Amino acid sequence: MTTQSTKPRPSATETLSEPYGPIVLKLAPALELTDEQLLEICSLNDDIRIERNSRGELELMSPTGFNTGTKNLRIGARLLDWADNDGRGEASDSSTAFILANGAIRGPDAAWTLKSRLAELADEERDRFPHICPDFVIELRSKSDRLSVVQAKMEEYIANGARLGWLIDPVDPRHRVYVYRPDNPVEILEGPDNVSGDPELPGFVLDLKPVWGQT
Repeated sequence: MTTQSTKPRPSATETLSEPYGPIVLKLAPALELTDEQLLEICSLNDDIRIERNSRGELELMSPTGFNTGTKNLRIGARLLDWADNDGRGEASDSSTAFILANGAIRGPDAAWTLKSRLAELADEERDRFPHICPDFVIELRSKSDRLSVVQAKMEEYIANGARLGWLIDPVDPRHRVYVYRPDNPVEILEGPDNVSGDPELPGFVLDLKPVWGQT
């Protein structure tokens, strides 16, 4: 079933049962990290996932559990296979962080970016955090993710240039996929067996049955 929503709202039960989300570390005005310093901090603490929001605050997240990690890998592998066959862009995984136009540094669980846009970046920038928003992003919600926080992150991707975004939520027993596009209400797919990237990613279809735990 497909429904439309301008901004999905969790039920009262979901709100009460949601986790606390990432630890937010406020730095300003005492300290302002450069992108290079943040990259160094990330490399020294690779057992912690670190992102920066548009206010300059650091968001600290623990590594994913085994189940989420295997699902992430499966999703990324499917996207990589499609990207290699399509040839127009590059796929990346959750270890790749992007500096968005609003100053946030985000690392989506999976992403795809047109080669024509990547070609505009200097080689040294591609070795760091590139100043670019992917054309397509996927976030897979884990049990430690607060739904409202991940939804806000998806809206941020779209506001900063992403043309398509999927928030896949196996935590919700309804098995929802939230589909984001610029200038469109959020589309909610409830319990789909698969989801298609058409027309932005022609021919890319992600099988969701393994993500839902089905065979």
